Amino acid sequence: MSELRRDPVSGDWIIVAPERAGRPKWFSVKKPKRQPSPKKTCPFEDLQKSGNWPPILSYPNEKNWEVILIPNKYPALSHLKSQSESIAPWPHFVKTGVGSHDLLLVREHDKGFADISLGRAVDAFLLLQKRYKMLALQKEMVYTSTFFNWGAGAGASIYHPHFQVLTLPIIPPDIASSLKGSMRYFRKYKRCVHCDMLKFDIKEKKRVIEKNSSAIAITPFVSREPFEVRIFPRRHLPYFEQTSLPALKSIIATLQSSLRRIKKYLNDPDFNFFIHTAPLKDHRYSYYHWHIEVLPKIGVGMPGGFELSTGVEINVVDPRLAAAVLKGKG
Repeated sequence: MSELRRDPVSGDWIIVAPERAGRPKWFSVKKPKRQPSPKKTCPFEDLQKSGNWPPILSYPNEKNWEVILIPNKYPALSHLKSQSESIAPWPHFVKTGVGSHDLLLVREHDKGFADISLGRAVDAFLLLQKRYKMLALQKEMVYTSTFFNWGAGAGASIYHPHFQVLTLPIIPPDIASSLKGSMRYFRKYKRCVHCDMLKFDIKEKKRVIEKNSSAIAITPFVSREPFEVRIFPRRHLPYFEQTSLPALKSIIATLQSSLRRIKKYLNDPDFNFFIHTAPLKDHRYSYYHWHIEVLPKIGVGMPGGFELSTGVEINVVDPRLAAAVLKGKG
């Protein structure tokens, strides 16, 4: 039977309606194997030749880099040092598009993030942490959104694996909603809403994909999309950039393992994953719990008229079944 489920953080409703899809065997349909694009046409193979130089950060160094952070040549926001505001004709409001838009690259051209070594993946996230701390020193920077698009169906225009790191002078609406919902729950119960949801998932054992002492991967009870996965630090941590190296290593290992499960059991779909964390430099968000969200693009449950007209998502895969499939038991 279908269920209406309400997210305790955002307060938004979704509908879980598995009967709309029937027995979900569509993900096992064979498709052509993913093929890397030619290295000779990749703008990230020779950064100086393609005009993507100099870098902002690199590891271990600029000459022999394995992970590197560069400015986006086509930024969504201007790389400027000052911020200004202007008033548009009533009732509109306009703020100058000042911010930062960077790209973080790993050396490997022909491997997805799931397949690079754990060491390389950790190096990438350590460079991200360093960049977050740098951005926090800039007055105009408020929130950093880091995301990874894999495949054309997820919005990736270049095959070479890379993160986009976009820093805004505002708190984005979805983040603001999550922060407000987390604060409401904390004020009412004196506990973290995400910690309580994880306790519920661990007790039920139906939506946990895997866990260790420092990290856990789940298919959320209120999943907006089929096979949505979230990876949390087990310890309550509001800020991604303040996560210790041992905990970060466990979280990234769990992320990579989850991506390999998606690749294996869902026939290597395109996907997005992104970091949800508290805003930069403002340390009043101790009630928040940072995490990583993974959204596979499996070709079902696409938004239609109902979703677009109401804001209520319909998920055609029960999160319990999603967890079972990703554990090889579906």
